[in-house]
Amino acid sequence: MTEPVVSVRDLRVYYGTPRGPARAVDRVALDIAPGETLGVVGESGSGKSTLGRGILGLLPEGTGIAGEVLYQGRNLVGMSKEELRHMRGPELGLIFQEPMTRLNPLLRIQEHFEETLRQHHPKLDRDEIRRRALEALGRTGIPPTRYKQYPHEFSGGMRQRIMIALALVLKPKLLIADEPTTALDVIVEAQIIRLLADLKKTSGTAVMLITHNLGIVAEACDRVAVMYGGKIVEEGDARKVFANPVHPYTRELLRSTISLETKSLHTIPGAPPSLITPPPGCLFHPRCPDAMRVCALKAPIEQRLEDGRRVQCWRHGPAEAIPDGGTEPLEREEIAVANEA
Repeated sequence: MTEPVVSVRDLRVYYGTPRGPARAVDRVALDIAPGETLGVVGESGSGKSTLGRGILGLLPEGTGIAGEVLYQGRNLVGMSKEELRHMRGPELGLIFQEPMTRLNPLLRIQEHFEETLRQHHPKLDRDEIRRRALEALGRTGIPPTRYKQYPHEFSGGMRQRIMIALALVLKPKLLIADEPTTALDVIVEAQIIRLLADLKKTSGTAVMLITHNLGIVAEACDRVAVMYGGKIVEEGDARKVFANPVHPYTRELLRSTISLETKSLHTIPGAPPSLITPPPGCLFHPRCPDAMRVCALKAPIEQRLEDGRRVQCWRHGPAEAIPDGGTEPLEREEIAVANEA
């Protein structure tokens, strides 16, 4: 098997709040191989962006983090800010959402590239910087004639492509794209996805694509990790997950998407769990149509299925860990009582 570019093991990220710590990422484990795209999906507040920023060490001051993020045999968790700063760019890349808030409106595109490249390659002369910058911009479809323009002179889609070019110019081995197609029209969205697909083929870059858009994941990702309440509840080959979701939350997410055959909208009842005072047992059980008695009592144990998928759901065992009567359906009234307890 190909050695992963990054291996995450038991990663935990906690935000401090006046009511106590919020467990934004809770014991997450995943691998991303060279040339592979992993899609990370889930509702807002499920921990997707925090997971991406936790891997790169881009968390607010005072945030608690534990576990391992192994990159080339080195654990990024606990690494000094200076070491991480040198690795971001040439080793670890990030594409932000909302590019207009990330591009300095007072600087030309040329100056953005000069600042980025000189930060990591101070000996480069201006001609070499221009060559590398135009090469990266060319890969994203931005013509050389736009090199000296300001961010406000570009459309939203072109600004996002500039953000991608800024990430590509240093040729990172791992690229985390956080909602790269937010607020873009479907044509530009397709161009961005095609660009990311070309990137992993030509450069062997490992990509983590964080998104709400399940259609993008189905089209662009090799594997998908479904997050809920800071945990990965299902992870596996994207085609298998979409064809036959085994976790109720994944199934409900897919039912909530809109297609040409959609006749009525489907929503998941309730709201995502509190990360400060989460419900007992399985975090999804208050909203789950398949909840059993055991779901309200014990957190599910991760199981690996025959097709290689990982899932955290009592419907898939282990049977020996379920108490007598635990497989009986959980009534809505019992869910309310369990939550109050």
